Amino acid sequence: MSKPQVFVTRKLSNEVIAMLETVAQVNVWEGDTPVPRAKLLEEIEHADAVLTMLTERVDKELLRRAKKLRIVANMAVGYDNIDVAACKSQGVTVTNTPDVLTEATADLAFALLLATGRRLTEANRFLLAGEWTSWSPYLMAGQSVYGTTLGIIGMGRIGEAVARRAAGFNMRILYHNRNRKEEAEAKTGARLVGLDELLQESDYVVLLTPLTEETRHLMGKREFALMKKSAVFVNVSRGGTVDEAALYEALVSGQIWAAGLDVFAQEPVPLDHPLLSLPNVVALPHIGSATIQTRDEMARLAAANIVAVLSGKEPLTAL
Repeated sequence: MSKPQVFVTRKLSNEVIAMLETVAQVNVWEGDTPVPRAKLLEEIEHADAVLTMLTERVDKELLRRAKKLRIVANMAVGYDNIDVAACKSQGVTVTNTPDVLTEATADLAFALLLATGRRLTEANRFLLAGEWTSWSPYLMAGQSVYGTTLGIIGMGRIGEAVARRAAGFNMRILYHNRNRKEEAEAKTGARLVGLDELLQESDYVVLLTPLTEETRHLMGKREFALMKKSAVFVNVSRGGTVDEAALYEALVSGQIWAAGLDVFAQEPVPLDHPLLSLPNVVALPHIGSATIQTRDEMARLAAANIVAVLSGKEPLTAL
């Protein structure tokens, strides 16, 4: 009897491939760029399992081609690239990789907050361009972080981890969430408030919600207008949660002071995107969980989910 077949949509470590080979025949897209859609559709016809990245769209078109598919293991905590309802109706298990990327993403979120508030990348460009000619009292002066007010929109695991870091900076922490997080409140002193109050009172606003129809363009013209003119906006969730045209206008008009962005509506973000032209924007290429250790652990968890399902066991992190 032939082994099940697994398609892996990006080159991963030998350790992870060896895990999968204990239960299946493994085919890997070896490129460092996303697997072409035509190739994915071709491979899915024979696959019992597929290990995907956020760059792969698992939709009804793909599922119609999937004759044997039993599991989609997404190497991410988010899964807006997957039509989960369509998978469920076809009996396909969907898994993600929660928890293992929490601390790395919280590190990045707080690093982006600091870099934006203190103008670190702007100051670096200033120095390398040879523009630093003397000391001046307000040369590259940014916004204080210690002792200010932080507003967290979306108090999930990553939001709680960001709050723990903010507590070390003696920040007053506000959060907006669908439900109260009493444990996080006890650990960090965070306080649950309405979205409008959070936007009006925060010096730093960090967006950490998943992308759903309810959160699409959650931050728009009205929301940016509520923020302080000295406020810094940080997005490490998904690009679609923000109306980017409204954010651009808020930054250009001085409605808010600066923005730190790890995610964009279109990724990779085009180099002619208006937001990239602004000196008060710190832009990163979606590297929230990008530590070697974290990415290795994410890949191992995705593979472990596939091994479990193909072995007739329950997956570790099913949606």
